[in-house]
Amino acid sequence: MILHCTQKLAMRIPSTGDLPNPEAGPDGQAGPLSSWHAHLLTLDRRQCVLFCHDVTRYVLFLPGLRAPQLAELGRWHRDLFLAVLEAQGLAHHHIANAGLTLGPLQMDRNTDRSVLASMNRVAGDLQFGLLRKTANVMELDPIRTSLWLNDRPCTVHKKWIWPDKALREIVEAL
Repeated sequence: MILHCTQKLAMRIPSTGDLPNPEAGPDGQAGPLSSWHAHLLTLDRRQCVLFCHDVTRYVLFLPGLRAPQLAELGRWHRDLFLAVLEAQGLAHHHIANAGLTLGPLQMDRNTDRSVLASMNRVAGDLQFGLLRKTANVMELDPIRTSLWLNDRPCTVHKKWIWPDKALREIVEAL
């Protein structure tokens, strides 16, 4: 799995001093679940991380991470991703295949402006939507919040898609 970190997040992760460019998979292309973006948000004075799948704009929200937890960002992403897929109602064998497809974590700072724009919109939905209904960001359940954020249409290169349905199709095709 390739995690494209924003500069704000890369500065907080201890192992990202000299990030190499990720290599393509054995067949010359990356897998369908391998490319994600990650961004660090500060909401209610807490460090929160947004993950966004590059192709489907599927978003995962992880609130209240501390510095030692940021060092294990790959594990947190994998656990949250598989839990959200289970909550979405996918079959267990599809979830197991998705976990195997992710592979080992590689990080870089190569970000895509289109994905960052989608993440910026999601950050606005969080800040001005969900956080107005709760007293503290730590009260937001990461799984329920991720499901809520993915149940909305968004545009990818001028094409409307539903992130939850698009990722479901990819995972079921594995």
